[in-house]
Amino acid sequence: MSERQDLATAGQRQSVPHLFPVTATPADVDGRGQVGTAAFLQWVQEAVLDHWRTVAPAEAVAAHLWVALSHEITFHRAGMLGDDLCAVLRFERVQGARAFYHAAITRGDVTLAEVRSVWCCIDAQYLRPARLARDIVDRFFAEQ
Repeated sequence: MSERQDLATAGQRQSVPHLFPVTATPADVDGRGQVGTAAFLQWVQEAVLDHWRTVAPAEAVAAHLWVALSHEITFHRAGMLGDDLCAVLRFERVQGARAFYHAAITRGDVTLAEVRSVWCCIDAQYLRPARLARDIVDRFFAEQ
């Protein structure tokens, strides 16, 4: 089986969820008194980058950057100032230089929003898209 097929197969495995706690601050709240869309997207970005730094080896972290290509957000409930929330992040799959994530922003057992996002891995030296090695991708599906 080729490495490309291996990476596609890896995406069919269930990744270990990455939990990223956040608290809604005054800067996160819009004019309606609810957490604004930008805050949800910022939390997902922080969670993805935290996940990368937590799981990937230090040399891979130093050699790669991540750029968000797209986010699709679905709101279920409003978040409010002071809410203790958690971004529950799942790494879904890799396709070429792209990584696909699903995040649920939760308050306890209640899901406030779900975000599907696509990220591009960038070589930090050449600033071009870069594929991740299979052994690095496999780390996202291993028990931590």
